[in-house]
Amino acid sequence: MVEYLKKAAKTARTDEAGIRDTVRAMLEDIEKGGEDKVRALAREFDNWDGDIVVGAEERAAAGEKVPQQLKDDIRFAHDQVKHFAQAQLASISDTEVELAPGLLAGQRSVPMGSVGCYVPGGRYAHVASAIMSIVPARVAGVDHIVACSPARPGIGINPAILYTLDLAGADTILALGGVQAIGAMAFGHFTGRPVDMLVGPGNQYVAEAKRILYGRVGIDMFAGPTEILVIADDTADPEIVACDLVGQVEHGYNSPAWLISLSRDLAEKVLELVPRFIADLPENNAQNAQAAWRDYGEVVVAASRDEAVQLSDAYAAEHLEVHCADLDWWLGSLRNYGSLFLGEETTVAYGDKTSGPNHILPTMQAARYTGGLSVGKFLKTLTWQRMTRDANRQIGAVTARISRLEGMEAHARTADMRLRKWFPGETFDLAVGK
Repeated sequence: MVEYLKKAAKTARTDEAGIRDTVRAMLEDIEKGGEDKVRALAREFDNWDGDIVVGAEERAAAGEKVPQQLKDDIRFAHDQVKHFAQAQLASISDTEVELAPGLLAGQRSVPMGSVGCYVPGGRYAHVASAIMSIVPARVAGVDHIVACSPARPGIGINPAILYTLDLAGADTILALGGVQAIGAMAFGHFTGRPVDMLVGPGNQYVAEAKRILYGRVGIDMFAGPTEILVIADDTADPEIVACDLVGQVEHGYNSPAWLISLSRDLAEKVLELVPRFIADLPENNAQNAQAAWRDYGEVVVAASRDEAVQLSDAYAAEHLEVHCADLDWWLGSLRNYGSLFLGEETTVAYGDKTSGPNHILPTMQAARYTGGLSVGKFLKTLTWQRMTRDANRQIGAVTARISRLEGMEAHARTADMRLRKWFPGETFDLAVGK
């Protein structure tokens, strides 16, 4: 029986309702008003009146504004993510099989033509998001990659972000943020080429814009505030557990953080440590973290490993850390998570910034049915088939009978005609069986 030592007052869906109408109206204005409307919104929300399309000279100059150590760090993270993406691509292969004599079928993986990558750039400089969104698309073979990041007055796109966008391989870079960036990419403003898919993290307005546009374009996933769940037993270090929880709630006031503990003593220690660690953060980070922990934090004590797994799979957290003995058991038992971090030697921050697997991950229980962003998300699995005339004897007759059973006579006659053409001297039973 689970015991809640701290229960969340809110969920990630608490503040959703009021945003939808605002975003829908903005997207309609962006589609109707075109590039002029996008420029007006950039002035209104970002106080940006400069060029929207970032030119080659500005892209090249960005590197001169970034310290060499930071460029080296960005390149290291880029190479890690690229290496992992290349390994993912190598695991995906085209397939061909003979399903019946003379009937060949197969599938091939084809990259999308154009992808739009959104990279936040407001309160924090999300260089890692530039890498995580663009590099897998580039490795997958996407033809044209558009990247958007908000500009700041007198500066433009954060130089570190711009350097990273260029390094990662963006074909077109737009100095845009928010809903106007999502709309511009979806409708093809400034490029003349609407994107096939939108990817990348963002605030609630960006996430809602992607949700509304889904179907017209593909999206990586429906995204909510970032989440962390830690499972810990009595072998865990309470300071590291508390530190890792605080490491995620600084993202924003609505970022959930959950602990499932197999030890009541450890859970109580973490409850004591988290507020202390939050208070020691810089002021803005502390304000976000304090609100998130107060309203969205949960601490649960589970009676057994199996109970902890069941509860964890119900949370289906974006980031799942396991600080327990017998890590292989947990790896084999857990199934619903965006990305899994096994042991205290790794942490969400490593995955967010550097280690290699993608950090654009499902939230709000979407890990029940999807994984995170990967090379495979940028590939369409397309099927094909080829058949000999002789194979039509069986396939054609069965198709005709099933079509007639379903009342689809025109379907049946496409099979009838082929059988008459190629086997004029043969008789086939094409009526619905009794």
